Amino acid sequence: MPGADLEIVLITGMSGSGKSVALHALEDAGYYCVDNLPPELLSSLVALEQRHGASRVAIAVDVRSATSLPQVPHQLDELRKQGVILRPLFLDATTDTLVRRYSETRRRHPLSQGDVRDQQRALVDAIELERELLGELREQAHVIDTSLIRSSQLQSYVKSLISAPASPLTLVFESFAFKRGLPVHADYVFDVRMLPNPYYEPGLRALTGRDEPVQTFLGQHAEVGQMFTHIQSFLEAWLDVLARDHRSYVTVAIGCTGGQHRSVFLVEQLARAFATHWTTLKRHRELGDA
Repeated sequence: MPGADLEIVLITGMSGSGKSVALHALEDAGYYCVDNLPPELLSSLVALEQRHGASRVAIAVDVRSATSLPQVPHQLDELRKQGVILRPLFLDATTDTLVRRYSETRRRHPLSQGDVRDQQRALVDAIELERELLGELREQAHVIDTSLIRSSQLQSYVKSLISAPASPLTLVFESFAFKRGLPVHADYVFDVRMLPNPYYEPGLRALTGRDEPVQTFLGQHAEVGQMFTHIQSFLEAWLDVLARDHRSYVTVAIGCTGGQHRSVFLVEQLARAFATHWTTLKRHRELGDA
């Protein structure tokens, strides 16, 4: 097939969510990168790169091409039919986070209108309009919530995603702390705050779920094993269906109070269990892993 040796990472997402950071990470990883490509030129660019023998290309498309965005899903379907390996990523953040970032940088949102009296309200309206315009692309992509991660974490996460081998479906297990907010990009969220908490054991408080003493403590409690089995059974029942639905990534978030012990332990255990049959990645948001 003409496109079988070409891999394209398509980056879309909210303005101010970190698309430039992600594109720089891909450039560092050896991708030929194109920023703000008009969707009308997507097919032509792919054909050109194929003639040049390119193997890895990263393309950023955003709301500055608003009138052309409806073309993109059809173009992606055509590229898949040609055998092109597509890895669509969508960078997102909460509206409050985006408003703060714009306030700090004093940048103008690309959908902002002319002079308005209430700048804050106008910015929120522009962000919500952007969400609507990008909604279909978001549904077809792996979503990365950048609200609570640093630029360096985002770069590391993007590199880990694209370094994973291409497969029908990649599982991403992520631990997080409920006290810092839900990861809005998660496909499934499991609350494990009812499990025994190593935080209240003085010798375990400073450790994490990756440390053997914490693993031993949690492994001694039947309810922890029961929670693991329930999550494992649920995922095993649905992963084949998700893969047949052409899902490239599925993010499973496990949350506890501090995101340090119980959620980390279960992410480690689940990632190990599923790695034998699926491409599997793991993240620990509160430990600085991305």
